[in-house]
Amino acid sequence: MNITAIIVAAGRGRRMAAAVKKQFLLLGNKPVLIHAVERLSRIPAVRRIIVVAADEDIPLTRKLLDEHRITTPTAITAGGRERQDSVYRGILAAEGSPWILVHDGARPLVQPSDVQRLIDEVRSTRAAILATPVRDTVKWVEDGRAEKTLPREKLWLSQTPQAFSGDLLRAAHERARADHWSATDDASLVERLGIPVHIVPGSPFNLKITTPEDLTLAEALLDRGL
Repeated sequence: MNITAIIVAAGRGRRMAAAVKKQFLLLGNKPVLIHAVERLSRIPAVRRIIVVAADEDIPLTRKLLDEHRITTPTAITAGGRERQDSVYRGILAAEGSPWILVHDGARPLVQPSDVQRLIDEVRSTRAAILATPVRDTVKWVEDGRAEKTLPREKLWLSQTPQAFSGDLLRAAHERARADHWSATDDASLVERLGIPVHIVPGSPFNLKITTPEDLTLAEALLDRGL
């Protein structure tokens, strides 16, 4: 397969409350973003990586990619106002790619073996995501009161990477743009077209760095060799 990986790293990371954007914070001896890029670069089917960065962060992003000697061909494109806009710009930069992975630059501990299983699945389904089952009891809350309990056996937590055929992902984004419709992940846009998105069980350690506590946990996991 010939896959382009779009790594979205244009967020501002307000919940991290740090002077440095979360994708550039050090995890071990490398920035969070570099961990994500390196792990996807280990996948033989990933032939190209496009990092979507905020316009003002492009020089720093290029410097980091050069310093860490990423061997997979890598390009950088400027992001948009929202995550969905940034992914779309990545899709445009990946024009002609038959398969696309979309990954969050703030998920540094994704396991290449999980990504390979995702690729194996999308080859026959056109749309697949990594996700983990919900283990806790989930309550629907209104005005501070639990109104009902949701059936957790049907609930999964969406992760990235998410994998799609290139034409399908672009069509899903362009329909959403035409309808002024937004979502928090790309799978939602594909689902809206009536296309089933297949689930590949992922790892609970594929966490997204959002708060200082997430970074502390990621440090501990990295020390354990994950």
